[in-house]
Parts: sequence; structure tokens; C-alpha cells
Amino acid sequence: MAQAKEYTVGGNSFLANLGKIYALYTGGFFGFVALLAVLEQMGVPNKFIGYGFVFLTIAVYALIGVLSRTSEVGEYYVAGRSVPAFYNGMATGADWMSGASFVGMAGTLFLLGYDGLAFVLGWTGGYVLVAVLIAPFLRKFGAYTVPDFFAARYGGNFARLLAVIVLISCSFTYVTAQIYATGIIASRFLDIDFTVAVYVGLLGILLCSMLGGMKAVTWTQVAQYIVLIVAYLLPVVILSAKKYGIPIPQLTYGQALQEIADLENQMAAKGLAATVTDAAGKVSFAKPHIKPFTDYDPLNFFALIFCLMVGTASLPHILMRYFTTPSVREARSSVAWSLLFIFLLYFTAPAYAAFSKLEVFTLINKGTQLSDLPQWLYTYGKLGLVKVCGANVDTVQNVLAACQKIANHPGILRYQDLNINTDVIVLSTPEIAGMPYVIAGLVAAGGLAAALSTADGLLLAIANALSHDVYYKMISPNASTKTRLVVARILLLIVAIVAAYTASTKPADILSMVAWAFSLAAAGIFPALALGVWWKRANSAGAVLGMILGFGACLYYLVGTRYYAPSFYETWSWLSTAKPEAVAKYAELKAACAADATKCVAFDKHAQGMANWWGVKNISAALFGLPLGFITIFLVSLLTPAPSKEVQDLVDATRRPSGGTLMQEKGALAGGH
Repeated sequence: MAQAKEYTVGGNSFLANLGKIYALYTGGFFGFVALLAVLEQMGVPNKFIGYGFVFLTIAVYALIGVLSRTSEVGEYYVAGRSVPAFYNGMATGADWMSGASFVGMAGTLFLLGYDGLAFVLGWTGGYVLVAVLIAPFLRKFGAYTVPDFFAARYGGNFARLLAVIVLISCSFTYVTAQIYATGIIASRFLDIDFTVAVYVGLLGILLCSMLGGMKAVTWTQVAQYIVLIVAYLLPVVILSAKKYGIPIPQLTYGQALQEIADLENQMAAKGLAATVTDAAGKVSFAKPHIKPFTDYDPLNFFALIFCLMVGTASLPHILMRYFTTPSVREARSSVAWSLLFIFLLYFTAPAYAAFSKLEVFTLINKGTQLSDLPQWLYTYGKLGLVKVCGANVDTVQNVLAACQKIANHPGILRYQDLNINTDVIVLSTPEIAGMPYVIAGLVAAGGLAAALSTADGLLLAIANALSHDVYYKMISPNASTKTRLVVARILLLIVAIVAAYTASTKPADILSMVAWAFSLAAAGIFPALALGVWWKRANSAGAVLGMILGFGACLYYLVGTRYYAPSFYETWSWLSTAKPEAVAKYAELKAACAADATKCVAFDKHAQGMANWWGVKNISAALFGLPLGFITIFLVSLLTPAPSKEVQDLVDATRRPSGGTLMQEKGALAGGH
């Protein structure tokens, strides 16, 4: 195996001084936060504090990206295979903890309660699959990209092309969600239009990744992880210490949950929340989130965990991080470090949701007048992210007018009146709790770091697949290094602009888009990837058909149930588990839609719930494509000729712990391909 090169940044030995460099960076960041806190106390306007957090942190990331620029193929694609396990784990943590994790996770737990834990269990559990089944073996194989592995393992560019199609589909869906998250954060803290904010965030993404590729992205992501984990932990640590005297929220949020349960009962008794009456005539809170299977039935709860686990082990931007370590041993250690760094955030997310909900329930329970709503509701209501009585909380007059349309409304804020977008729970919690604005700005910087880091990795995965796997491997095999890197950068720019445009249309909430990406990756990549490593008999014909059918079934179900629900339901009604009353409601709404186009939105929404096969929600669409992919590969491989002895020996060597990298890029890290 070629020795990892110790590259330099700014003329100094970078790898030899990583600890000192990032210690200084961390100290500087804390000093920067302290400076902004002092400026706030001196009366500097909040908007300038927000500008400081957003622009200066992006400037630091951009500086790292520029200093890490490279003209070497090995450094651009795999960071010279020289990233130590500890720092690769930190970079993977930042790559993984996207806008969905940072911005959306606590919000989902806020909305779904217990059922939201499916996301936590699925995403963390997936790293067990990565460590045991995938990462070390891909590093031993030595490819630059996941499609590279498919081409060598299944003998040809057709398998490579299919892998590229799946990679682009899931990664583009995912990166759109990240750019959407940057738009939300930038529009809030820079006080600019959402569409403009999307392109401001895009500029930061490009500055981090365009010049240095994986080398730049790696060291930027380490810096971003430090920012995002500090920003995520600090507010909830302060809340825990303030309420219970213990600055460890993971130990105290059980008390917060008990207070929430008490507040639910009080709200129900005061008529401040929707209620249900049991057979004994007892009135209680309609939707207690501390109980399981309130929003997801057991089938959907465990289906979502399964799809997210397998999707985690299939996402190319995560798998390519393990191509950057110096050895197979380091790749395996890197997974363990990744889990630790991810654990710090995921273990805190339930506490974040609990403390935030406690603050909101306290606000409602004290009988807040509609004319006296707190400022944070207006801050996010103007962005269309908080509604009361179905209207954006932008002016007092609009809120009062909307609530007056509801019969017998008491004129005070009720739980059923309030609709908070899940993507703003984390961002708004410091303001909900009355903390200094500098804490809110810090959280914004953390959310921006999370979204930027994941977007960098995803855009790089897409651009690398197009430039390396399509352009270099399939179109122009004799292209020079300079030409290849120019093509990679141009493609990265094009993909980024298209993703930003898509994000500016606000296609869906962040967590839904991310869940779709996981299902697409799980159904399209995992069967051929796992069997490619663990079953020598898997051949090209089986892999190609398995990828087409598995990915096709997943995509068909996802698109059909999401965008063509009425026709999808009517085609597959025999697979629906809808109750008779829901079927009758469907017919009623369909007739209303035919008579009045304004009522078609309600019809489409109802149809989306009807269209699911056996009641499986479309965020778990891989539940249909994944088994189909495995079965197809297995049966077709047995019915067609076995792979060559050379390929089978390659599979054996991939699973053997000893020995060097098997496939090496000519002219880059040595060897022939």
C-alpha cells in the first residue's frame, strides 16, 4: 500500500500539529463567543451579533477550504488517505449530523415524542452495520468512490452507472434538505428573504469544498463539528442547570417529562388543549407524547428504524469518509470514534425536545392572551414557521382575526391553536427560554455548521461520481489530472446551483426529505454492496437487475404515495388497510374536489394516508425495494454463470484483514487499476 503523504497547509506540517491547531481554533471560538456576549451587553444590536456568527464562522470555514486547495487527484478524492481515525471520526460526525439532525431531530421529538426515537435508533444503529459489514472492507478494497467498487466487483460500467444514478438520487434529495436548512437559518439571523438566504448558504458551501475537494472538506468538517456540538449542548446545559441545579440535561430531562405530563393534565382541565373522554368519563390530554405508538403504529415505528439503519450503511457521502484513513485498522477505529461524536448530540436531542416543550407548555398553561404573545412567535411566524389558528404569526391583527373565525374561541393561546414547524424548535429554544441573544446566535452558527458540513460531503459525493466515474472512467479515460479536477469543480458548481434552486421552492420539511434519501440508498445500493462483500457468488446480472428492481420499487412507491396519491390509491386499493369510514371520507372529498378546486388540497392530503400499502408510510419506502433487491440478486446470480475466479479471489482478499490496499489509482497513490 502506498504510504500516506503528510501534506502541508500554509507551509507547516499540518498532520503533525493537528492537536495544537484545533486546540487553538477551539480556544479562539470560545473567545469569539465571549466577545460577542460582551458586545451584546454593551448594547450592540442583535442583528449585528447574528451577522458576526454567520459571516465570521463561514469565513473561517472558507479560509480552511482555500488553504487546503490541491491539484493532486488522491488528495482531492480521498484526502491522500492520510486522515487519522480520531479526526476522521470527528469529520464523519459533522458530515453525519446534518441540518436534519441538528435542526430537525429535537423538533421531531418535540412533535412526535416517544415515536420520534425511531430516528435516533435507526441512525445510530446504522453505524453498527457500517462497522461490521461495510467500512473496513471498502477501505481495504481501495476505491475512490462507491461506484468504483461496483465496477470492479461486478465487472463493467453498467453497474457503475446504476450506482451513480442511485447515488445522485439519494444524495441530491439529501443535499436539497441541507441547503433548505441553511436558508432557514440565514433568513432568520440575517433578516433576509429565504430565497436569497439559500444562495448565501450555497456560497459558504462552495467556498469550503470547491478548491480542495475531500482534503478541504475533511479539515473544514472537523472545525464545523467543534462549533455544532458546543452550540447544541450549551443551551440545554444552561436550562438543566437553571431548572434543576444539575448541568447534565441527559440526567434531568426525566424530571422535565414529569412536569410536562402534569402540565398536560392542567391544560386539559382548563380547556387549553384538545381532550379525549374515556368510558369512565375522565377527561385527559388528547395526544400524550410520552406514550409509545401515538403517531407511528408498531409496524411503521420498526420499519422506519430498519430503513434508516440500512440507509446509513448505504449513503455514499458517509462511506467515502472511510476511504480517507491510512489503513483498514484506522477505518474500523474511525467508525467507533464516529459513533462517540454522534452519540454526544443524539443523546442530548430528547432532552432538548423535553426542555423546549416544557417552556411552550408553561407559556400556554398560564393563559397567555392572543394580544400578548411573546416576541419569538412573531420572529419565526414572519418566516411562515409558526402559526396560530392557521395564520402566520406576523401581526397581532392577523392572529386575532384568524382565531375569531373559530367558534367559541376564548381569546387565549391554546395548544391546538399553535403550530410550530419542527425545523425551528432548536433554533428558537434559547429565545423561548429568554436566554441572551448571543446564545441564539451560537445555536444558529451550530445549525449552519451542521448543514454546511453535510452539504459539502454530499455535493462532493455527487461531483466525484460524475467526474471520476462518468467522465474519467466512462467518457475520457486518458484525461489529464488537471482536466479531471476542473471537470469535478465545474460539476460541483452546477449540482450545487440546481440543489439551491430546488431548496428555494421549499419542497418538504427537512426530515421527510432526509428519510426519503435513506430509503433510496437502502433499496438501490445496500443489497448489491453487502452481497458484493459477503457473497462471492453474486454476479453482474444479479446485481444489475437487483439494483434496478429494488431502487425502482422504492422510487415508485415514494413518488406515487407523495405526488400521485389519488391515482396510486385507486390502482392499489386492494393493498390499502384504510378503514371503511376513511374510504367513505375519500369518496366525499373526491366529489368536493371535482366540484370546487379549492378543496382538492384536503382531498390530496387524505389520499396520501389512504394510498400506503398495508399502512406503511412512504418514509419507509425501502421496506418494499430492499427485500426485492436481495431476492433478485440471489435468484438471478444462482441462475446465471458465477463470477470469474479473479473476481472471487478479489472478494476473498477484501475480507482478509492483512495485506495492503487492493485497487489503487494509477498515477495518484501508486499501483494500477
